[in-house]
Amino acid sequence: MENDPNKSSHPVADVASATDTLAYLALGDSYTVGRLVPAEDSYPFQLAAKLRSKNLNVAVPTLIAQNGWRTDELIKGITNSGITQKFDIVTLLIGVNNQYQGFDIAIYRSEFVQLLNTAISFAKGNKKHVFVLSIPDWGVTPFATGRNPGKIAGLIDQYNAINREESDKAGVNYVDVTDISRAMSDDPAFLASDRLHPSGKMYALWANGLLRNVMRNLK
Repeated sequence: MENDPNKSSHPVADVASATDTLAYLALGDSYTVGRLVPAEDSYPFQLAAKLRSKNLNVAVPTLIAQNGWRTDELIKGITNSGITQKFDIVTLLIGVNNQYQGFDIAIYRSEFVQLLNTAISFAKGNKKHVFVLSIPDWGVTPFATGRNPGKIAGLIDQYNAINREESDKAGVNYVDVTDISRAMSDDPAFLASDRLHPSGKMYALWANGLLRNVMRNLK
């Protein structure tokens, strides 16, 4: 969104050689960009840093993401990027702007599936190297005051039911950050200056959830 909503026990040797350079692609919208926080505080950059702390040589993340993007705009953004490189880790978080702008939820499903297939392709066809994040609930933020947070929560749940179902069908990993976004809603330290987007402190929690999944699946 713009001003819209938008310790692993596995030894390193079991995951990857410390000398391997691992490429990471993050697909998404403002949540992936890390709107209003320094780049190093965004969840892709925090995840990369946490993986490096586990002696994994992760390159600087490649992002295909923009503030305000819906699924259709991410699809176009991927095409326009011209990126043909393959990656060892791919994350995907998209859909809040579809919900916020009232787009047809059936279209979200079809376009999300398209993006999921693209993510798998970017990950060299390895479904276990694709990690989908759920859509956080912007309705619990101060920005949403007076906007019927119960209705927003219900719609976010519908979108997440779709992306979870399709992720399960595809055999990729799914990381729920929605519950975290709701649990931390009354603490301003977890919000950026617009009182809508997450702060680096919130993104750190997301990165921790991703870290456990990546360490388990990165063989």
